[in-house]
Amino acid sequence: MQWRSLLLGLLLLRLGLQALLTLLPALAPGLCLRRRFPFPFPPPPPAGPAHWGSLLRRGGGGAEAAGDEYERRYSGAFPPQLRARLRDAARGMFVFGYDSYMQHAFPRDELDPLHCRGRGPDRRDPGSLSYPYLLGQYVTFFSNIELLVMGNSSEFQKAVKLVIDTVSFDKDSTVQVFEATIRVLGSLLSAHIIITDTKQPFGDMTIKDYDNELLHMAHDLAVRLLPAFENTKTGIPYPRVNLKNGVPPDSNNETCTAGAGSLLVEFGILSRLLGDSTFEWVARRAVKALWNLRNNNTGLLGNVVNIQTGHWVGKQSGLGAGSDSFYEYLLKSYILFGEKEDLEMFNDAYRNIQNHLRRGREACNEGEGDPPLYVNVNMFTGQLMNTWIDSLQAFFPGLQVLIGDVEDAICLHAFYYAIWKRYGALPERYNWQLQAPDVPFYPLRPELVESTYLLYQATKNPFYLHVGMDILQSLEKYTKAKCGYATLHHVVEKTKEDRMESFFLSETCKYLYLLFDEENPLHKSGNKYMFTTEGHIVSVDERFRNSLWQDILPGEEDSTEKVKPNDLKAVNFSSNCNRVPDERRYLLPLKSNYMRQIDRMVGLI
Repeated sequence: MQWRSLLLGLLLLRLGLQALLTLLPALAPGLCLRRRFPFPFPPPPPAGPAHWGSLLRRGGGGAEAAGDEYERRYSGAFPPQLRARLRDAARGMFVFGYDSYMQHAFPRDELDPLHCRGRGPDRRDPGSLSYPYLLGQYVTFFSNIELLVMGNSSEFQKAVKLVIDTVSFDKDSTVQVFEATIRVLGSLLSAHIIITDTKQPFGDMTIKDYDNELLHMAHDLAVRLLPAFENTKTGIPYPRVNLKNGVPPDSNNETCTAGAGSLLVEFGILSRLLGDSTFEWVARRAVKALWNLRNNNTGLLGNVVNIQTGHWVGKQSGLGAGSDSFYEYLLKSYILFGEKEDLEMFNDAYRNIQNHLRRGREACNEGEGDPPLYVNVNMFTGQLMNTWIDSLQAFFPGLQVLIGDVEDAICLHAFYYAIWKRYGALPERYNWQLQAPDVPFYPLRPELVESTYLLYQATKNPFYLHVGMDILQSLEKYTKAKCGYATLHHVVEKTKEDRMESFFLSETCKYLYLLFDEENPLHKSGNKYMFTTEGHIVSVDERFRNSLWQDILPGEEDSTEKVKPNDLKAVNFSSNCNRVPDERRYLLPLKSNYMRQIDRMVGLI
């Protein structure tokens, strides 16, 4: 009987403490009760209405949820009213940036948002490395094409007509082959596909008397880029080409892996639309040339290569700048074209990344040890080369979503989000050992937003809506300028730089808008779409899986066997998609103790 008395006593003690805690605020209103796990970094003040917080509480999320501080902030349903207002805020962000460009910068390439003027190439130094595109007027088109996602058909049609009437590539401009391909060629092809789509899922985006002008312009631009692929002993293209005169005499023989190996999606689409294998052939040859230069022991590639000798100048193997989109396009080329060799290369690359670049515990959401992190290593040895990662690597969780490795994506995304929470932005390079930026500027990059959007689409977990809200509020607070949104020169000091990159409108704003727009045709039309590395929309359909030729790369056997879409498998999983269970939809995607561990890792706690 003694144990029963003890149990009854403990029960009465607990009830008494609960009663005391209930009465204490009334008895001593000035007394602050410290929470057991104080959140170390308050969210930035809202850019929209001050009552967004009250909407969260009424909606049953955030502050009213049970559990520790992370659960109180992020768990539970996300109010539809708040989501609609955030969608409108993202649209407003885009419109303000776009209207500022049109008013103050058009027809120059970009906007200087602090001085409200246009930005373009230095005509005194047309080959300047500080300005990589030098095409003029095209940035307007990038921005306008994204208006279709927001349902603005009239502005989209106006932009297309403006491009058809005013843009010419017959100019003495030296451009980066990679940038011209993903930004300009990609946008022309995407718009052409949307205009000629018989289903018109975005509303009426047709152009009266349209005669494939954008496709012809894409063809013209690609022909002007082709000299970059000539006179290289490896088949890897020169990084720059003059649109009128070909490869400059003093051209650099060194190029990065991503720049040379991320042309296949756009060049392949163009070839299949035209029925001309030339463009896909040269892009695919460059990919295979890089792939064949990987190290025999580790299977890794470096980040800078000599296009004549095939010698690796940059021996760093990582997922960020210089390498990122190479891996992205191995997978996306397969998704579009169904070529078995693309899938095989991606699976091998992903396996080698897991074996040599990944650090930390094996599982994201269970076990002991450090959280998973992908580091930069020597391509020959797999040994750590430095202790920084860059903001471009934040694209990788989104890529992992596409292959079904959702759990690992959740962990890596949480790491980048923790850095964002600390600074209200992502520094270009962050030193995870020193817990400080190595390169402190933030040029309004979209990669974290893109991964947030894709993770929400995969899990439907409202946590990612909270992440999007934090990002949107930070952008409004720290980067909004007199005439648009400005690069952060220093993420700690919050000083601004007078430049608004085109990808801020075409990607960052668009992914934020799509995150909050559940009813968007992209989500509801029943069609399948893929985003290029520059965020342009491409439909995934059978016409891109049917080539009209049987060209074979020199010295190789025919390896163009098609793979059915459901054959895609992440190499470290037995099923196609390691899905997050439905019962976890309103729980934290990452357990709070692991979130706290990551926050400590970046210096938030």
